[in-house]
Amino acid sequence: MTPAEHLLLAAKRCEINALEHLATTCEIVGDISRFIHALQKERGASNVYLTSRGERFETRRRERIAECLDTERIMRQRLDILTSEGGRPVASARLLERIARVSNALDSLDGLRRDIECLRISADESTLTFNRLISGLLSVVFDAADTAGDPEITRALVAIFHFMQGKELAGQERACGAIGFTAGHFDDTHRQLLLHLVDAQQRCFDTFNEFATAQARQSWDEGLPPRTQAGIHQLRDMACRGLPRSTTGRSLGETWYELTTRRIDAMMAVEDTLADELFQMCRCKISTAREHLTNRERLQASLAAEDETPSMCQQLVELLDDQPSRTLGNLTATAVDSPLNRSLIELMQAQAARLQGLSDELEHTRKALRERKLVERAKGLIMDSQQMTEEQAYRFLRKMSMDQSKSMTELANSILDLSDILKKRAGQDM
Repeated sequence: MTPAEHLLLAAKRCEINALEHLATTCEIVGDISRFIHALQKERGASNVYLTSRGERFETRRRERIAECLDTERIMRQRLDILTSEGGRPVASARLLERIARVSNALDSLDGLRRDIECLRISADESTLTFNRLISGLLSVVFDAADTAGDPEITRALVAIFHFMQGKELAGQERACGAIGFTAGHFDDTHRQLLLHLVDAQQRCFDTFNEFATAQARQSWDEGLPPRTQAGIHQLRDMACRGLPRSTTGRSLGETWYELTTRRIDAMMAVEDTLADELFQMCRCKISTAREHLTNRERLQASLAAEDETPSMCQQLVELLDDQPSRTLGNLTATAVDSPLNRSLIELMQAQAARLQGLSDELEHTRKALRERKLVERAKGLIMDSQQMTEEQAYRFLRKMSMDQSKSMTELANSILDLSDILKKRAGQDM
């Protein structure tokens, strides 16, 4: 075996090693997902317990705590694998630092549970503490996505992060609604919070749809029974308009909790699908890399492909036809090849990447503005045709978007297209 082949083999082994570490990280994402789900259920049960002053959900809350302890233990075991393998860390410094902070925050859970048990804390304070802890756990997933080296796996991690974030917002909505419905009324603060959480969820799921695979999107589209979704929409409307006096807060609180729990459980099933898809993606890439490692013909083909591509400096020389220019080109190539000037090339490449990033960001902003204009036009049509205020039209559009599992932009396009068709027919009839 030639020295070049030995070097390429070493590169392949490094690639496999990196993919193995990434696969471990992806398994941790699944563990974090299950632990967050358990925390979300404990948060909801704790809110009902606190708002009812300990009269309701005492047994259910204890069951949720036991579930949390089980999933936390599994997650911590996996984190121990990530932080050290044979005495050597297998994660980035930033990811390890994030995990350390989360581990420290987890140590305060026992104190929070004692405060809830003794009713020494309000439902809002309890929710805020749970929210901060879950936010820290989600940050671990974000850092895992940010440090992944494979583009396809990065996209999958970005998709699952935004889905988990949307599910957490759905959990916060359940907690907020549990306070209002159990108390028998919503004040302005909780009503506005509920509306904000619904809008923020939709933005997260729109981003998920942008990065997810077709299979993952289908799993989300088919995950929730329409009757459950319809019941949640009805209760949301009641929270915004005011609760009817004929219905007790106790029964509404239980109904809200059960419906929103079904929704979050359906989201958990989607998260499990996403985590499994992510893990299988890693394993497939590892298998392919190992196959290349043992196949000498492919190894030699990789070397040959590299040899056919001229270096950047050689391309510079070949651009110059006349002898004086060629001499100058050779001198430039020699200077560029020196160790001192390689840093200049890297600087130029970094600057080019930065400019490309700015261009991409500008295009993303323009796209967002175009989409916003479409939504505004559709909202105007709804206001004119249904005699609604701007706020009513927006809520109507948002509700249709969620009912049909479409983004606001897609629905706005459909409304505008239908309006154009109706105008054309009206013109023909005249």
